[in-house]
Amino acid sequence: MTIRDLLLARAEQDTPALLTHGRTWSWRELVADASARAAAVGRLLDPERPPHVGLLMDNTAEMLLGLAAAGLGGHVAVGVNSTRRGEALVADLRRADVQVLLTDATQHGLLEGLDLTGIQVVDADDLSTSSRTDMAGEAPDASLADDSLFMLIFTSGTSGRPKAVRITHEKVTYPGAYLSERFGLTGDDVHYVAMPLFHSNAVMAGWAPALVTGAAVALREKFSASEFLSDVRRFGATYASYVGKPLTYVLATPELPDDADNPLRLVFGNEAGDRDIRAFAERFGCTVIDGFGSTENAVVVSKLPGTPSGALGWPADGVAVHDPETGAECVRAEVDAAGRVVNLDECVGELVNTTGAGQFAGYYNDDEATAERMRGGMYWSGDLAYRDAEGWVWFAGRTAAWLRVDGENLACAPIEQILLRHPAIDQVAVYAVPDERSGDQVAAALVLRDELGPDDLERFLDEQADLSPKARPRYVRIVDALPRTATHKVLHRELTAASIADATWTRAERGTAYSAP
Repeated sequence: MTIRDLLLARAEQDTPALLTHGRTWSWRELVADASARAAAVGRLLDPERPPHVGLLMDNTAEMLLGLAAAGLGGHVAVGVNSTRRGEALVADLRRADVQVLLTDATQHGLLEGLDLTGIQVVDADDLSTSSRTDMAGEAPDASLADDSLFMLIFTSGTSGRPKAVRITHEKVTYPGAYLSERFGLTGDDVHYVAMPLFHSNAVMAGWAPALVTGAAVALREKFSASEFLSDVRRFGATYASYVGKPLTYVLATPELPDDADNPLRLVFGNEAGDRDIRAFAERFGCTVIDGFGSTENAVVVSKLPGTPSGALGWPADGVAVHDPETGAECVRAEVDAAGRVVNLDECVGELVNTTGAGQFAGYYNDDEATAERMRGGMYWSGDLAYRDAEGWVWFAGRTAAWLRVDGENLACAPIEQILLRHPAIDQVAVYAVPDERSGDQVAAALVLRDELGPDDLERFLDEQADLSPKARPRYVRIVDALPRTATHKVLHRELTAASIADATWTRAERGTAYSAP
């Protein structure tokens, strides 16, 4: 089943398909509008180049229609991460062979001053106007199969270089069908989608089940904790997806006695802490189900009934923990009477899919990175874990080259390179420290060659146009030397183990100013 099949099957259906704060589309209207946009995009594409169309927008109707147009027209949507900046953003576009970039007034400023030679930048609203001549027409002819390429979604890997994950039609329709069946979702549900549509969570966990069941999708342009409950009530949302810390942010809003008076039935996502899962479910009167996965979608761990508190859950068939050095499966964890794992050196390894690639279709334009993931015929995730005596999976951290902040994979090396631009910084190591709720926070250890004050660092980081807002270090340590191996490699594990106890400066979670803790 392709996305085109699912959309065309609803071309004459008049139930709600898309809800925004300004308008409602029926399925009939959505398929017609998406068909028109597919035809308009087709006229812009050079047939001698890959038919790749970048989408640089918030969660607007045009963003969702852009995805649907790709599903109907057969061109490839490229989800452009709007937190990328400067030359890093240009590198993403060129790596993905983007020839047409759809954007809007909200995001167009990110492109100012960039060399986009060979990339045609089109205002999505202008495309909408030009496509009206096709409103009465049918979707363009397209011969598509389950394994046809639908989308490229960027992620960051252990090398520090963003990679474009190949998302086939099946990689959207399969989880859509699976999640619909698992959660009992139907066409009467309303899916609240506030996670960015350039990421896999919103596409596969939010939009895909609605494609399968014919449910309506309610879009929020950008996630807002303060508006979450009012949106749920306004749209009549019964289902929502998340990644990272949205539950934490919503729980931080003032609690009211009628919070549970809402239509929300189920919330599904990953990376929420057990405490927040319980608190959110109780406060808002819904069920929260948390899982573990990645954009590559080759290693899946699910929280089933009976999952121990703190564990990731139960591994899917073929998912195991293997030693990345020897390739052998790791032994199970041994736990003492106090609940401490006593054989971490032996039981901790990398989560792998022993049966092969799973739904991982490789990285676009990056055979080397694909081969690195598929060592020895198995998919290696880069996530460290161990299994207890019963077989439950417990997360043990991530490989040293990357971390995950608020649902976003960040590579350490590019952040280190930016910090080293400052003339007072001689050496730097960027590493992860655990977030008190879920995921990681960015920490940086600096060896200085000259004086550097907290105000100086703040001003310097403000001036770095290619620094993602999420990549700004939360904790800074000024040290005399970095811990290194005999071969001069930085021991990130020692830095992470030190955590934030001796941080020289810290900043507020949503602030930019540094001060002594």
